[in-house]
Amino acid sequence: MYIICARHGQILPDFPPPFPTLMLSLIPQRRPGRTRPSSASVVSRSTSSSDSSGLSDSPAAARRASDLIDEDIKREAARQQAQRKKEVKVMLLGQAESGKSTLRKQFQLYHASHTLEAERPSWRIVVYANLIKAVRAILEELDYEFSSASDEYYPLEEGGVDPGGPGAVPTDAAAQNEVIELRRKLLPLISLEGSLTSEVSAGVDFVGPGVRIDGGPGLKLPPWSKKTGSRLGSRPVEELRQSSTAQVATNRAAQVLGSTAHVIEALWRHRCVEAVIRLRKLRLDESGVFFLGQVRRIAETEYIPSTEDILHVRLQTVGVIEHSMMVNTLGGIYTWKIYDVGGARSQRPAWCSYFDDVNALIFLAPISAFDQFLEEDPLTNRIHDSLQLLVSICTNKLLKDAQLVLLLNKIDMLRKKLEAGVQIRQYITSYASRPNNFSTAAEYFRSHFLAAHRKTDVFQRRLYVHLTTMLDIQATQIIITSAGDLIMRKHIAQTGLA
Repeated sequence: MYIICARHGQILPDFPPPFPTLMLSLIPQRRPGRTRPSSASVVSRSTSSSDSSGLSDSPAAARRASDLIDEDIKREAARQQAQRKKEVKVMLLGQAESGKSTLRKQFQLYHASHTLEAERPSWRIVVYANLIKAVRAILEELDYEFSSASDEYYPLEEGGVDPGGPGAVPTDAAAQNEVIELRRKLLPLISLEGSLTSEVSAGVDFVGPGVRIDGGPGLKLPPWSKKTGSRLGSRPVEELRQSSTAQVATNRAAQVLGSTAHVIEALWRHRCVEAVIRLRKLRLDESGVFFLGQVRRIAETEYIPSTEDILHVRLQTVGVIEHSMMVNTLGGIYTWKIYDVGGARSQRPAWCSYFDDVNALIFLAPISAFDQFLEEDPLTNRIHDSLQLLVSICTNKLLKDAQLVLLLNKIDMLRKKLEAGVQIRQYITSYASRPNNFSTAAEYFRSHFLAAHRKTDVFQRRLYVHLTTMLDIQATQIIITSAGDLIMRKHIAQTGLA
């Protein structure tokens, strides 16, 4: 005969007297009003109808509990599988300033325009930061010109140029005094750049080639990086709207900008600035050039960024940021997860952890950058870097099932450079004696990227190529529709929904 301990579920031997009385006294008695069940009693109650001894029930109860767990696992796996069938993962890849974030905003405009409308007021602070950055860059370049003129003159072209002639930046006393006066009036505005940039990035400094990602040594991630699923990046626009300090910084910038808009216009039209841009090939951000031409409108008291403003704005992406949107197709409603990545070399290792189950990869290559070099590597031409990056993508086994779309971007800037007389052969020797016009150049770059894909893609996938300008809403949305159809057809075929 045995005694079963109700607390520990142990089987105790029934000792002869006087031990039974002693052993029973050790068994805890349930107090009145206490209903806390033990694990053994739960199993006992659930199986009491089958056998009163409790011994034959234990294996059966364990099997039933195991079966219930297996059923839960199967149901959860089925749910996740059904969810994956309704999810489409798209990665936007390319070097820094290739147009990835602008394409992401075009996706948002096309598939979730209501979210863009809600964000619109929050883009003011980014517009102001881009504009002030451009003003500072111009003044710094003019300072360099004036200081260099006091030492010696560096000729711009072969054969040299008369420092005081038409081929030189004006550095006479009158020009310098005019710029000094403009600078004095703009100092209150320029002093706001640090606070605006800090609010946009939430205090995270991601300037320069030595940026660390994924929480590298000495880098403290902001709280919103975990909330949005991003590893690190520019502060989400909705966070800017909710930040009281960001609102204060925005209103202060708007106030100062309203009183200095005419000064910015005078600086932008100044003969020294025109000469620096034309002769020294001063490279301003595209957003800065656009906003300098719109300064009066931006300085208005009730200014709200337009869609064109939002597409032009430059906001550096660091790490990998996920954007989800609901896309309504003929096959139903799908959740598109679009991953926007930082394109600098130091940030590219973070891409790989997002390659699993990617449905499509849209690679952007700015072919207007034939005369530019990487900021982190001044010896590498940006076209050459894009080709190398495409090759690494074509050979990556994690992406073997991904649809490939290539966007040869910024063709509007390519046209302007060629019309201005910039010679491709001076930067890319293999261009040789080909005509320096848009159609020839576009076909030359297209053939080189297609050849790189054909030679290195061991998975023999088709590469869909488009010439694009991300700032052209109508043309870009036609491409989004075309690429979306390709992606959805392959996704439906792979998941068996067809």
